[in-house]
Amino acid sequence: MSELVKHKQSSESKCIQTSCPYCGVGCGVDITIQQGEAVKLSGTPEHPANFGRLCVKGTNLLATNHHQGRLLHPVVHGEQTSWEKAIETVAARFKQIIKQHGPDAVAFYGSGQLLTEDYYVANKLMKGYIGSANIDTNSRLCMSSAVSGYKRAFGEDLVPCSYQDLENTDLILLTGSNAAWTHPVLFQRMEKAKAVNPKLQIIAIDPRRTASAELADFHLPIKPGTDAALFNGLLSFLADNNGLDQAYIDSYTNNFSACLEQAKQWTITQTASYCDISKDLLTRLYQAFLTSKRVINFFSQGINQSSSGADKCNAIINCHLASGKIGKAGSGPFSITGQPNAMGGREVGGLSNLLAAHMELDNPKHRELVQGFWQSPTLASSPGYKATDLFDKINEGKVKAVWIMATNPAVSLPDRTKVEQALSRCDFVVVSDCVASNDTLAFADIKLPATTWSEKNGTVTNSERRISRQRSLLTAPGEALDDWKIISRVAKAMGFDLGFNYRGPGDIFDEHARLTAFNNNGERALDLSGLTGLTSAEYDRLKPVQWPVNAKYPQGCPQVLADGNFFTDNARANFIEIIPAPPKLACCTDHPFSLTSGRLRDQWHTMTRTGKANILAEHTKAPEITLNPEDARSLDVAEGDMIRVSNKTGVIYLQAKLSDSVAAKQVFVPIHWNREFASSAVANQLFAAIVDPISGQPEFKQTPVQLEKAVIKQYALLYSPQPLKNFTAGLAKGCHWVQHLGVQGPVYHCYFEQKITDLAGQLKQHISRSIRDGASQETQAENSWLSYQNEHSSQHIALGGEGFNAFVFISDKPIRLDDSWLNELLQNQETSAEQINALLRAKAPKNRGRKICSCFSVYEHDIIEAIQNDGINSVDALGSALKCGTNCGSCKTELSSLLREQEAIVQTFIPSDEPDEVIT
Repeated sequence: MSELVKHKQSSESKCIQTSCPYCGVGCGVDITIQQGEAVKLSGTPEHPANFGRLCVKGTNLLATNHHQGRLLHPVVHGEQTSWEKAIETVAARFKQIIKQHGPDAVAFYGSGQLLTEDYYVANKLMKGYIGSANIDTNSRLCMSSAVSGYKRAFGEDLVPCSYQDLENTDLILLTGSNAAWTHPVLFQRMEKAKAVNPKLQIIAIDPRRTASAELADFHLPIKPGTDAALFNGLLSFLADNNGLDQAYIDSYTNNFSACLEQAKQWTITQTASYCDISKDLLTRLYQAFLTSKRVINFFSQGINQSSSGADKCNAIINCHLASGKIGKAGSGPFSITGQPNAMGGREVGGLSNLLAAHMELDNPKHRELVQGFWQSPTLASSPGYKATDLFDKINEGKVKAVWIMATNPAVSLPDRTKVEQALSRCDFVVVSDCVASNDTLAFADIKLPATTWSEKNGTVTNSERRISRQRSLLTAPGEALDDWKIISRVAKAMGFDLGFNYRGPGDIFDEHARLTAFNNNGERALDLSGLTGLTSAEYDRLKPVQWPVNAKYPQGCPQVLADGNFFTDNARANFIEIIPAPPKLACCTDHPFSLTSGRLRDQWHTMTRTGKANILAEHTKAPEITLNPEDARSLDVAEGDMIRVSNKTGVIYLQAKLSDSVAAKQVFVPIHWNREFASSAVANQLFAAIVDPISGQPEFKQTPVQLEKAVIKQYALLYSPQPLKNFTAGLAKGCHWVQHLGVQGPVYHCYFEQKITDLAGQLKQHISRSIRDGASQETQAENSWLSYQNEHSSQHIALGGEGFNAFVFISDKPIRLDDSWLNELLQNQETSAEQINALLRAKAPKNRGRKICSCFSVYEHDIIEAIQNDGINSVDALGSALKCGTNCGSCKTELSSLLREQEAIVQTFIPSDEPDEVIT
């Protein structure tokens, strides 16, 4: 047995090295285990992805690791059952549907949260044994455009760069990437590189002025969707200003003349006009690229999530090929992955148009190789349904059964109404997940309990092709199983005994590595022949390594394409002719605002993990829509007002956040909230199922919407020690609520479009019931309620045996009460009469605003006071005075922004001392 897992049999302290389960950076994490519990976490100092750094999400991983809300047992048609019955039911239904309707009547939908070993087994079962390619993944939503771009240009899904390039370059273009929030550890490497080398230029290209722009030398606020024109214009500029590497073009590429002929139409004047930016700014960007010997174009969802995302990727790649700024240290087109194992999934064929080991479904030789290696009874011969197509086919009745693994498509796919309709119509829906409840599980016929981050054991591949071990730390709760085990059991129950007799993830990894080497002969960059035949102990001890790993690169390869050898038919890179295309849906009189979506700093995907940590809710407690102050004035909207956001696809309700980070007629919404955390804030309800025809990736960065100020007649703030299920059912229609986790239970903010006469009584009754249901028999004493009422509001406090444990605040005006104060009261062992009296009269201390620094609980108002009163004028000085920004560093860009904008922001957060005015 490996030393890495001996902690399960020992009470002594052990340090286990694993990897972070959030973004594609792939940070190493050291976990201290004591008596079977994870008690301490830090970044792995020697891991090449992060060298000990962690962002705020990674830093707080242990706060998300509790078992509350976990799915612990198999459930068949609403009834808890045994694994034997659940597996038998899944296998029998799949076999029945395949026999009656054929293999294409079933499908799998996976996730970048799966480990490579999980992915491999799922892909093998679907493509090699069921005989269909209907296996796709939520990586389709974040990376498939980059995959298509790389494959068209290089012949293979091949990210040519390494993180070290960020520190060895002259110019970084942050294109459609808010790395400060989405990939903070890499952004910190950029910050450090710029501090060490002041000549390093960083340019932010984004319609929004994001947190990342704080580090940039300048920001190009291009019109949404115009990126392809921007880079066509750059290629034209390079040709006109001696910026081409003709020797490289002649020696290593195809189709340059036709590509340049198309790009030459994009002059400086035409490009500036099309992108809606000044010629001076555009020229400044082009000159920076022209004169920099080394350039990294660091791009993400702003490029990929588009109806022409693949073309945008190739427009970027064209510029690097034409200038020869590729295949060398500090240069290249660097797509940054959104999920921890999106790349590992692609390696094993986890998309519906791929075969395992970077082989192609439409290549007969590749199909023969894979089937021969697997010794499988069949092999899919044509691409399966991509994610959005899959749910169309379910709606049409062509797909009768779907197995969804570790993802929540009801929230993440576009056009929620269509996805819900498909799931409700599907004959048989299986969901394997670690949670007991989410938007997708509501439609499941069978729920299978899966392990999560701290229990999983296998490998992941990060954005720079680096394979790392994710090691199990803790014993899985209840009956939860690893995904590969669940899939293998179903495969055997379907009669596929020989292909799924794995003893552990090491066996699966070895098979995957051997397949990458099988008849490769240098034809594919993905080659793990140097990692085949590992013993169990060697697999357990596997150090992070970048593929390819083979005889030529036994220690891995940081810089691929250095030899100019590509993986196309003639081993030369392809220039792709690009005709820029605008977003499919244009703004109009009825829908005049252009909406984009994206991530926030402290949340992740649909909040399955981050929603469990109170500290991660403090930065942004509710879903907001960011709009320009000019637009807010025209709509008569103030900060915090509720806004109705609508278009032909759907309607959601969000709080207004005013900022000039977005241009007039542009708005931004976060993607994270779902119906577990908010009643009417699911962003995908606003996006039609419009996808890139090449990559299948949805257009999530632009959709036209209408904004209206919602008329709210009544407001409520609830603090409860237990979650409240369906607490608004039976109340008047038009109630919108948002929930986040407080220190001892959930906090609910409610907004009512109709006034309810006895709202306080109904809410008190509901909370009292939840307190009784959540208490043990020994502590089921009835709570007493204290109440206070004035002209505009009423406050109600539940007093139990240990003091104040619930709170209801109802008002006919917006509630500005700072609920961080309630958190502090709840953390006290005893609440004084003075504090209860202040709470009853809503006489809270000054509202401290957002928690900017989660690591040290530093609030916005604290920072503003330090800037105003102490004359602080730098991020470092704020760190010295308040400690903010001195741990994970995720808040440093916001500190910089506050230093720049604090006079405009501070007015929002200073309430009056009078109790009636506090809630005005």
